[in-house]
Amino acid sequence: MALTTRGRNGLTPLLFGSNILVWISAVIVMGILSYELSLNNHQGSHIIYEEVISVLTVAFFLLSFFIGAYGNHLLIFNLVFSYLWIVAVAFTTDDFTHSNSALLETVEAFSYIAFFCLLFNVVHEWHVGYDGARTTSRV
Repeated sequence: MALTTRGRNGLTPLLFGSNILVWISAVIVMGILSYELSLNNHQGSHIIYEEVISVLTVAFFLLSFFIGAYGNHLLIFNLVFSYLWIVAVAFTTDDFTHSNSALLETVEAFSYIAFFCLLFNVVHEWHVGYDGARTTSRV
């Protein structure tokens, strides 16, 4: 099967792999942030936002494997989550860049992975969705 044609579940193989990476990254971020919150419940609002975004991603990205067959719904879905994750990336960069904790730097790294995979999803869905709209001109 070609890398840009949709499979049985409505996702291209590249998009399917990218969605798996997003989901795995969100699970890792969710687990580490949950551990950090269990150690100290008096964290700032940034870590709560990052935890909520990772939990929502884990829950809703299980649906992304099924809504891929419904046209441009996946483009909107990926666009919304990419905006949420860019804010999470900004918060993790601001909070954890100069920390001496390997766990917090892991959260930062996997937040970047989730965002860039979501950005790839948006560009890929845009390309696949509008590929049929191209015409050839003799001019």
